[in-house]
Amino acid sequence: MRLNLTTLANILLILLVGGGLWLVERHELIGEYQIYIVKLIFINAILALSLNLIYGFTGLFSLGHAGFMAIGAYVGALCTLLPEQKEMMWILDPIIWPFSVLSTPFWVAVLAGGVVAMIFAFIIAVPVLRLGDDYLGIATLGFAEIIRVFIVNLASVTNGSLGIKGIPGEATLLTCYVWMIITLVVLARLLFGNFGNVLRCIRDNEIAANVMGINIFSYKVLSFCLGAFFAGVGGALLGSHLSTIDPKMFNFLLTFNVLMFVVAGGLGSLTGSLLGAGVITVLLEWLRAIEEPMDFGLFEIPGIPGMRMVVFSLVLLLIILFRREGIMGTRELTWRTFRNLGRKKA
Repeated sequence: MRLNLTTLANILLILLVGGGLWLVERHELIGEYQIYIVKLIFINAILALSLNLIYGFTGLFSLGHAGFMAIGAYVGALCTLLPEQKEMMWILDPIIWPFSVLSTPFWVAVLAGGVVAMIFAFIIAVPVLRLGDDYLGIATLGFAEIIRVFIVNLASVTNGSLGIKGIPGEATLLTCYVWMIITLVVLARLLFGNFGNVLRCIRDNEIAANVMGINIFSYKVLSFCLGAFFAGVGGALLGSHLSTIDPKMFNFLLTFNVLMFVVAGGLGSLTGSLLGAGVITVLLEWLRAIEEPMDFGLFEIPGIPGMRMVVFSLVLLLIILFRREGIMGTRELTWRTFRNLGRKKA
């Protein structure tokens, strides 16, 4: 990596934002709810980046992201919970060894969640990635449902349908930010080089890529496993952030939400994934007000349960109709973009 002016500016910006976030959380400069939302934005950004690698850059229509997140969340929880907590919490069946005595530092737990998700991704990638388009989507959706069924039935490992509660809340604001930066930097280094060019070639024209001598299947498996790794990392962070997980969380709707982050931001754009995750996360939280009763003094408007998702769906429909390529399209937001804007204004 060349240490040029752009790289130095990026490092400085990352450090400044990280320092600001540390001060905000340490001195409680904003409320707990605002910190909760910012952490959720960082976690959703990790998930959006990982799915964009699979779908936006490689062209693999995967609907199994919720399954990888579930694996990461449960592995992360099993690694961070103390043995005494597990003994008290596992009611349906006693937790089996070695999970009963397993306890690791938080960062090891997050890495373990990503690695285990990547292993599962490799196992299903070999048969599934030979399919294409809609068939691949159906197969990966089936995989996510199979994972959810396994979680419900493996009560001696996952505590079954009761879920896991009391997960240590070690996913701080700074921790979530650092993992988002790690995800962004790793993917940027890969995608803005030869590896990224190969993935775009496979996405645009597999026949041409094959004629050029590219091992299409190997690159697809590598992209799929790398995306699953970061989905597992995001799942582990989400579990720690929420402190409670259960199988019902990891249904198709969760994959749909992540897919919307990617589509709204722009397929094939890393900065688009960040913007899409930020905008839609804030929009979903802001729309909660519609479901709550609003008191205007003289009169009160009753809340409408379920209306949040209706309005959200309408917003997404407008995006698809009038801005199909998303916020960024395939473009990236760089320092050059700001320089060009400055020149145009001048």
